[in-house]
Amino acid sequence: MKKIFFGLLVIFCNKIQAQKFPTIFEQSNYKESATYFECIRYYQQLAKQFTNIRIVNFGNTDAGYPLQIVLLSNDQKFNPEKWRQEQKVIIFINNGIHPGEPDGIDASMMLARDIAKKKINMPNNVALAIILVYNIGGCLNRNSTTRVNQNGPLNFGFRGNAQNLDLNRDFIKNDSKEAKEFAKIFHWLSPDIFIDNHVSDGADYQHTMTLLTTQQTKLGGETGKFLHDVFEPALYKNMSSKKWEMCPYVNFESANPEKGWEAFFDAPRYSSGYAALFSTIAFVPETHMLKPFKDRVISTYELMQSIISESSKYASSIKEKRAADLKKVQTQKSFTISWKTDTTKFDTIRFLGYNGEYKKSDVTGMDRLFYNHEKPFDKKIKFYNYLLPNKEIAKPKAYIIPQGWYAVIDLLKLNKVQYQQLKKDSLIDVEAYNIEQYKTSPKAYEKHYKHNNVTVKTKQQKVQFLKGDYLIFTGQIADRFLVETLEPEAEDSYFNWNFFDAILQQKEGYSDYRWEDVAANYLTENPAIRVALESKKKSDSAFANNSSAQLDFVYKNSKYYEAAHLRYPVYRLN
Repeated sequence: MKKIFFGLLVIFCNKIQAQKFPTIFEQSNYKESATYFECIRYYQQLAKQFTNIRIVNFGNTDAGYPLQIVLLSNDQKFNPEKWRQEQKVIIFINNGIHPGEPDGIDASMMLARDIAKKKINMPNNVALAIILVYNIGGCLNRNSTTRVNQNGPLNFGFRGNAQNLDLNRDFIKNDSKEAKEFAKIFHWLSPDIFIDNHVSDGADYQHTMTLLTTQQTKLGGETGKFLHDVFEPALYKNMSSKKWEMCPYVNFESANPEKGWEAFFDAPRYSSGYAALFSTIAFVPETHMLKPFKDRVISTYELMQSIISESSKYASSIKEKRAADLKKVQTQKSFTISWKTDTTKFDTIRFLGYNGEYKKSDVTGMDRLFYNHEKPFDKKIKFYNYLLPNKEIAKPKAYIIPQGWYAVIDLLKLNKVQYQQLKKDSLIDVEAYNIEQYKTSPKAYEKHYKHNNVTVKTKQQKVQFLKGDYLIFTGQIADRFLVETLEPEAEDSYFNWNFFDAILQQKEGYSDYRWEDVAANYLTENPAIRVALESKKKSDSAFANNSSAQLDFVYKNSKYYEAAHLRYPVYRLN
């Protein structure tokens, strides 16, 4: 009898536990964040207990563990293609890109549980995909000190991944296995809305939750206008009704917020900038670092729930406008590859801040900034959230890339770019770029010495291509991605990320004494080059007194100079 009673008690307790599923965050009285293994085990338990949740494994990360996502759908269909056919809004949530900012990890565990248990409503016209932990290596590298600005949890992960990369700078260059797997997941899902959960650094203020939203001008099209005019205001109103007053991501650290601030520019290297290349609305929630961990996690939970409910309400508009923009991009004639802030136009936002004041530093003895919590304020602030095109580029009919540049070609394939390969060796008349000028950062940035301020010279010429070289016709969904990665003057182009640095080095040269004789004969046979040489000597005194520079001038204007030096190996077919 005792055995039967004990067995029934165990079954009863297991059922109670299955019903509750408390997270580490909740069990620790809101002081602790789940470790990587605790997080994985928690979702595995949910998936065993509930039929509306499924875990899907993708490839390995730099840390050697697979990237895992959880899918949630009321109809228990876990196929994104079916979701698209049924016109569900697909929401994709990323957590732990910076594991020292774990709010999203713990908030998503509670969100998935409450959806699975039907404690909160998961609308039938919404489907959800959640990356459990993106930066697994950083999450395993736990400590309690590296987030010196942050108020909890007791322990947390580290910003760098297993390669010490900041993964929120890796969405274009794909140096990490994580970024490659993310691209696979992103294109498999083709999400309508993307959420990348973070914790802020920077100024001090009253808001717990701030929100970095895809810049609507840069997102463009019907989706950008809808985001700015309809969806984002609805989201702010929804959160306000829950007593979480949001403001845009605070992009300043000064004593004078009254002058306003510019919206953060999310270039394609960032998650939200990458998503915009494919007309996906993106949000980067940034909870305030100094607020209690409990408040930060709960506000993240509430914001994700608000996005779900507003997405359901506006589902038809979201789906229709994104579909229209993806179709439009295929026929779009030109794209902006560089932007500048429109300083004549702004939104007026409510900002709950603290007076910034100065006092003597206990460390340096000089004046230091502090935010006076005894002097809170509620003010209307200018928010410069509009951009103007700084440089536009006409889209070619096609790009041609020699197959030897496979590192770039592999990334194009990863991002679902459609291509053909030449069936035979071909001499083709193309528009070619020569790199005229560029600057290179003197300091390493995410494993690269990035280029900037690139200018090119264009020339129409016949180039010999080989069987197997890649012909990429535009007129596809990936057109914007193609232009912003393959045009060397674009901010996050593959050229700027050093994928083509081999062309910057001259491979052949000459000995001065030998070239002297050959150059003299060449000038005799080509008097126009001699005229150009003499003209430059007259206009440039330093050049006139530099024999090596003059020999180099003749060489680079001769038939002996290699065509590959500084010739950008991505060609345009117009």
